[in-house]
Amino acid sequence: MGGLRRIRDLSPLLGPVPPEQRDDSVQRQKMLRLRGHSVAWVPPLFLLIAIGLADWNTSGEFRIISWIVLVPGIAAAICGVWTTAVFACLAVVTYIEVDASWQHQYQTGLPDFILVSVGGVLAVIACAVRVRGERRMLHMMDVAETTRRTVLRPIPPGWGDLDHAAVYLPADSEARVGGDFFDIQPGPSGTRLLLGDVQGKGLGAVESAAALLGTFREAAYHEPVLRTVADRLEVRMRRHVGYRKAVGHDDHDRFATAVLVGFPDVARDTVEFVNFGHEPPLVVAPDGVRALPPGHGLPLGLAELTSDQPLVLTAVLVPGETLLLVTDGVTEARDADGAFFPLLDRVTRALTEDPRTVEPQRLVEVVRDGTLRHSGGRLADDTTIFAVRRRGDPRPVVSPNVVPEGTGEGTTQP
Repeated sequence: MGGLRRIRDLSPLLGPVPPEQRDDSVQRQKMLRLRGHSVAWVPPLFLLIAIGLADWNTSGEFRIISWIVLVPGIAAAICGVWTTAVFACLAVVTYIEVDASWQHQYQTGLPDFILVSVGGVLAVIACAVRVRGERRMLHMMDVAETTRRTVLRPIPPGWGDLDHAAVYLPADSEARVGGDFFDIQPGPSGTRLLLGDVQGKGLGAVESAAALLGTFREAAYHEPVLRTVADRLEVRMRRHVGYRKAVGHDDHDRFATAVLVGFPDVARDTVEFVNFGHEPPLVVAPDGVRALPPGHGLPLGLAELTSDQPLVLTAVLVPGETLLLVTDGVTEARDADGAFFPLLDRVTRALTEDPRTVEPQRLVEVVRDGTLRHSGGRLADDTTIFAVRRRGDPRPVVSPNVVPEGTGEGTTQP
């Protein structure tokens, strides 16, 4: 389970990460706080007193007062610069006082005094370097957080008349954003949704994801036909790859798999979708799970390889049914024996055990927990889980062993 805890759930629906919740080197000092006050000074102070008392009670042949050089070193690792400087001074003063209390023949004298003094100075310098590095790291984390919120912007509750929930799990536990992308964009012709995965990793994949999302947000709002939105995404991917090559960054014909979904205002019991070589979405209903047709479209950026355009398909999505979209970090997650994660079977089983799994938030939690357990917390690729359904009055979902209200034997569950 230790591997599971190292995976951070970075759902952009939760908004910005508060400073007190950041997982960086500066925030590790939270462990050295008691009732809101820092107690980082306690360990070096305890060590200072312990060494002084131990030296006071030893024989002249075994003096340990020179060990006091460890005190500013410990302070440099967990305290601030000024606190470290104070302990460096206290170490020198304590050394002088304790050493002077011994008879002359047992005093350690000038060599150890120089050792303690130089050790204190070096500890202060080391602490200053450490604090500067931590501040720089915090600044870089803030930059990464801003980048994440730019690419994967927070989606307001009920945005586009959709109930939604999302989980993003980076393969790199220290990363904030990768090649996975998703967004919801309402517009005059209905609400559109895009989820995809850029081939490759690193900043190049992030740039490609940002380019596609920027085009989607504009086209999904202005274009009345979903086919036009799909065409503009294809053109944008090719233009982006061409630009990267022109500036000397050969992405080796980078492409992106994606699913584009439209929720028309005129037909609220249907959805339109275009599949660009992505895993087909699942429709999770109170009475079962089914997969939408794959569509057989090529990934974005590879349309020139064929004369066929990806199909714009239509499917029924009645109130109470949830659309589940995932990236290949879910479907290609492997266990210790190399077996892939059985997404359809796992969702079906969870739905059988608790029909409330159809709710978007519960559904993404089920898939997230199942994926992490299956892979032992070791994700080989960025993982996104996205669940949406139209807002409204869904069909009632009843928990197992609970009967509808009015029978006198139970209560109806929402």
